[in-house]
Amino acid sequence: MSNALIELRDVGVCYRSRNLFGGTREFWALNKVSLTLNRGDTLGVIGRNGVGKSTLLKILADIIRPDRGTIETQDCRSTLLSLRVGFLNHLDARENAIMAGMLLGLSRKEIESKLDAILDFAELQEFVNVPIGTYSTGMVARLGFSIAMQIDPDILLIDEILAVGDENFRQKSSQALRQRMQSDKTVVLVAHNEQVIRQLCNQVVWIEDGQTMASGQADTVIDAYNSFLAEKQAVNAS
Repeated sequence: MSNALIELRDVGVCYRSRNLFGGTREFWALNKVSLTLNRGDTLGVIGRNGVGKSTLLKILADIIRPDRGTIETQDCRSTLLSLRVGFLNHLDARENAIMAGMLLGLSRKEIESKLDAILDFAELQEFVNVPIGTYSTGMVARLGFSIAMQIDPDILLIDEILAVGDENFRQKSSQALRQRMQSDKTVVLVAHNEQVIRQLCNQVVWIEDGQTMASGQADTVIDAYNSFLAEKQAVNAS
């Protein structure tokens, strides 16, 4: 695999559910996805809602396993930042940070030594002892991002959380990601904001109906995706 941290070949993920008549329905969230994530890449994942982007991140994070295809991976640690994956609402920011750090392999002493930096970056000092179930979506996103940046995993997987919170924090988090990129760290970013993808990502993969439609340089893939959307809109309007 040389410089590749993770390589997916024709990966598929099937969700199954029972219907009212006792049968089983299948839905392929991913059907045939292939990509290579190299060390130091900042990979953007684009596509319409419901095409499998979040499922792809869970595959990369080793949260779920594929039903078809192959995955080759080096020994590396990844962290998934998502508004749908995360904390215990009855715990406060400090307790959640400690739990997250220990789950990712840090000792309690190591993560406790990073708590001040986590809370400072997240701008949550005034709410440190408050259960995060009372936090706004933006506050939860800030905490998750801050924890991940301090834990410093080999691969940082980000699912849409840069879209929440105030503009000042979005700028600060984008700057932190740029610094991470410059230090040869690896990031996978799902975002609907085209400008963010163009600014932060050197590679992009486009997912449509669970399949890889295109991958490569950011501008090339995004332009192809926009052309696809324009054609689809024209067909629907006719």
